[in-house]
Amino acid sequence: MSVDAWLTLAILAGLFALLIWGRFPTWAVFVAAITLIITFDLAEEGEAFSGFSNSGVLTVVVLYAVAAGMYATGAISIVADKLIGQPATARDANQRILPATAAGSAFLNNTPLVAMMIPVVQDLGRTMRIATSKMLMQLSGASILGGSSTLLGTSTNLIIAGLVLDALGEDLSIFFPTRIGLPAAVAGILFLIYFAGRLLPDRADEDDTARRLYRAEFYVPEDSPLVGSTLVQAGLAQPAGAQLVSIRRDENNLADLDTSMRLEAGDELTFTANIEAVTTLWTTIGLYPSTPREVTGKEYQHHLVEVVIGNETVYEGRPVGRLLFREHDGELKVVALSRDGVPTDHDLQEAAVTAGDNFLLEVADEFFETTPLEAGFALVKRLRGYRIQRTDRAWAAGVIVVAMVLLSAFGVMSLLNAALLAVAALIATGGLTLRRAFRSIDWRTYVVLGAAVGLAPAVTNSGLADDISRLLSDLAGGNPYAALVVIFIATVILTNVISNAAAAALMFPIVIGMATALEVNWEPFVAILMISASAALINPAGYQTQLMVQEPGGYTFIDFAKVGLPLTIIVGIVAVPLAPLFYGL
Repeated sequence: MSVDAWLTLAILAGLFALLIWGRFPTWAVFVAAITLIITFDLAEEGEAFSGFSNSGVLTVVVLYAVAAGMYATGAISIVADKLIGQPATARDANQRILPATAAGSAFLNNTPLVAMMIPVVQDLGRTMRIATSKMLMQLSGASILGGSSTLLGTSTNLIIAGLVLDALGEDLSIFFPTRIGLPAAVAGILFLIYFAGRLLPDRADEDDTARRLYRAEFYVPEDSPLVGSTLVQAGLAQPAGAQLVSIRRDENNLADLDTSMRLEAGDELTFTANIEAVTTLWTTIGLYPSTPREVTGKEYQHHLVEVVIGNETVYEGRPVGRLLFREHDGELKVVALSRDGVPTDHDLQEAAVTAGDNFLLEVADEFFETTPLEAGFALVKRLRGYRIQRTDRAWAAGVIVVAMVLLSAFGVMSLLNAALLAVAALIATGGLTLRRAFRSIDWRTYVVLGAAVGLAPAVTNSGLADDISRLLSDLAGGNPYAALVVIFIATVILTNVISNAAAAALMFPIVIGMATALEVNWEPFVAILMISASAALINPAGYQTQLMVQEPGGYTFIDFAKVGLPLTIIVGIVAVPLAPLFYGL
């Protein structure tokens, strides 16, 4: 090999070693690798940074905003509630989530699907006391397996299909990889449901009962989707960090609660809860703070704040429900009250204000302009990251996203173009704000993806790709079955070291060359390339959905390796023998 090839190989080996070590952030490791590529003149600066303008990378960025719009309107939560319900365990949740995710990923690009499902899984984990670390990696894995079974599910297969058209003049069917992709997906999903959870850490938030507890009161309006649901179905029987104390119905307090009890319009629910549980209840679709019950119609613009009553205040001794709201023109609601760290025994409407009381309030923007500290609040703290979903825009958001998918699937425009139009439409219809769209983007993932794509020119320019091609041909030894095994293993290694798209582009000429040299049918070789290029299951940097779940799941590189390695082996054991059987040599 040339000096440049050895340098490139050394940089890639160092990259992989640092990712395994886990001492530095993933994005920093990739930036360091690109810096070395430029420093040793292994690629031009324009080539090295081309990944940051790559349409696939930009598409991922824009799809974050699309997902934020779907979540902000409650569209994805409503659909997920129908499909998932209220599972009791992580395995039960995975049994409901993973097959549906894989099926959806076969016909929708898996990146936006995972982006939309991450907050749903997080909400489910908080509500049902299930560790999200037992679900998020499985979510990504199922989306990868389902997406690789058709051309539409992943950009990797679309890239390979385009290369086949250019090189061989063959226009592949969208179901070309399904013959081996579907059996591999079924086997992989069974592993993810029944075995992967045992290999992952339990990173559920501990229920610290010593923390401050609040009395929180909510009611169920007539148009609430919770009407007719049992407490279990609504996720209110045993929400994480909270306890349902009583239900007031027709002026009667129902303290003896059965989990099969069905909610009725007008029910007022009283909880004892910590602050995290209160925020979850506040964002639950169909629940509204009951002090007061008046609805302004702009709850999706409101904020949740924590305030502490000062020692010298005009509020001292006055009823909560008759004072705070009148002075703030109905733009303020009491969500919860804690006194001396414990929930008050009095109804929030009638409780008298006492110095030191800790309130959680729902307020409009105008609240912050009324100098609350001067009004008697000793502390005002905005709880960021929580918003009420604007469900009246859910149908509009759903139509917009379906239109985005159809425009891309039928070739009317690129997915990036369709996604940009979808974001614009979500903003225009009020389902998404410009600020929320910008803040929804995971910029660290963008840096990793852009840098990963930028490594490919160095691998090609240095001659390392040609050297790999010759090595693989020698390893196959003229046996087409051995060649399929070699292609699978080599592509899996590459896709986990650089990226799925880069691995597919680098391996395609090698794969076609090997099939031509062996004088056999190219179809099983291309099918194995599609499956293995998407099998970036060991290194989170190899596939965008893996990166997307890494931080919210709290995963390390070792966590991905423990699940990804056996999953990759299962996919290979199923796919490689079936390829020559179904496509023929």
